[in-house]
Amino acid sequence: MFTNFIAKQLFISSIVSILLLLNGCANRAEQSPTPKVSVQLWSVKDAVKSDFEGTLSELADMGFDGVEFAGEFGKYQEDPTALKSFLDGIGLQVSGAHIHFDKLNSENFSATTRFYRALGCDTLIIPFDKRAFDDDQVDNLIADLNRLSVQLAPLGMKIGYHNHAQEFGVHKDTTFWDYIAKNTNENVVMQQDVGWTTYAGKDPIEYVERYPGRTLTTHYKVELPEGTQGKLPLIGQDTIDWANLIDANIEFGGTKWLVVEQETYPNGLTPLEAVKVSKNGLDSFLQDL
Repeated sequence: MFTNFIAKQLFISSIVSILLLLNGCANRAEQSPTPKVSVQLWSVKDAVKSDFEGTLSELADMGFDGVEFAGEFGKYQEDPTALKSFLDGIGLQVSGAHIHFDKLNSENFSATTRFYRALGCDTLIIPFDKRAFDDDQVDNLIADLNRLSVQLAPLGMKIGYHNHAQEFGVHKDTTFWDYIAKNTNENVVMQQDVGWTTYAGKDPIEYVERYPGRTLTTHYKVELPEGTQGKLPLIGQDTIDWANLIDANIEFGGTKWLVVEQETYPNGLTPLEAVKVSKNGLDSFLQDL
């Protein structure tokens, strides 16, 4: 009888352990889904200008889930509803858009947000602002980001900021990037450009982990540090630890979109060809998840 009791307890304990393991896996899947893959259209800016629909169709055929806009909309400049229909037809979502502060001033705020909401775009990213690495002006930038985060919240939208190398300069015993992150509202997206982060000599994984839930979209780009030999500015042929960065984005970043960006085109590759190589490189890491 004692032996039967022990066996029964071991059986129950095993079942409980299995259920807890499955529940943990389910919770992780629910809380940290694999991000979708987008492409920043600045990567193929000339192709987009000359053949907007053809270029986006080609990107869709490469397997991208979405696009991040950078101010070019082809014939749809004044017709977001038709653009949304076109995107739906080729299977692309809008992961976000790069816009400048003037598009969100009092005169343009309503028209801008109406346009992007019609596209299903809920994330607006400031791509560059000199105040972000100016000791005397960075607080003004922070105030604008905080103000816009409050204005956009009722619309179900977020504002964010995108780094270059300059934001990792020293400011008040930290970096400008850290200072901005620590002094902006939690719902301000810190869109890390991992290429510029590594170019500045910083660890992109550390920065994802340092500000949990803030890197909702991340630019996956290669910007080789000066003096790098034997590497190419293409995902998977460079110096970045992509596998562990992806894990950090999923576990800590709250990342919804990995945004491929290609600004250099080695070995005679066209912009579209270079984007495809980097997309394939990223896919090789994602398939191991």
